[in-house]
Amino acid sequence: MGKTAIILGASGLTGQHLLSELIADESYGTIKLFSRKKTNNTSKKVIEFVGNLLELKNFKEDFTADEIFVCIGTTAKKTPDKKQYKKIDFGIPAAAAKLAKENHIQTFLVVSAMGANAKSSVFYNKTKGEMEQAVLSEKIMNTYILRPSIIGGNRHENRTMEKIGIAIFKLLQPFMLGKLKKYRIIEAENIAKAMIYLANEKPGLQIIESDKIQEMALLPTKNK
Repeated sequence: MGKTAIILGASGLTGQHLLSELIADESYGTIKLFSRKKTNNTSKKVIEFVGNLLELKNFKEDFTADEIFVCIGTTAKKTPDKKQYKKIDFGIPAAAAKLAKENHIQTFLVVSAMGANAKSSVFYNKTKGEMEQAVLSEKIMNTYILRPSIIGGNRHENRTMEKIGIAIFKLLQPFMLGKLKKYRIIEAENIAKAMIYLANEKPGLQIIESDKIQEMALLPTKNK
């Protein structure tokens, strides 16, 4: 039979890698995708639920699994309205954690961001910090919050300036040693691998900074 996993954000960069990893992982028998539009994935493992994620409570009956992976996130360019931005980056993960608690799901993983801080004067950091607080307040047994640095990978969108910035940043990476290691670019594929490691190995950490995410991505799980 295998385990059942839920992914929110399977169409995003990290979510796509996570979906591929879970499909290939024999310990997972069913992967439920909740999204606003179908991905048209052909794997027999995948079940898709399409609807308004801002009303996630409407999915409660089907929102059952062993583990929940939340890779939801938008950008200021895509969502310039701050109220709408918060509904997505704060509202969806918070609602997912609430449903997880109500449906007795004991493992919850969410991608946050480096610098997340509910007391920050920076809207983005503040929103991520408030999201983390909401998730942790549900007291789900195995809760893991990942705080990646700049996320690398091949995106479908045309983000020319972002690509230039990442290219320049990569040149600086050899000089980022010691405490600066957590500021290095991390590939979306490695975030996905670390999430699976966390879900299966359940280490004591709850908040995982970017350099630790990178380390965990390279570690094998018991299932492999």
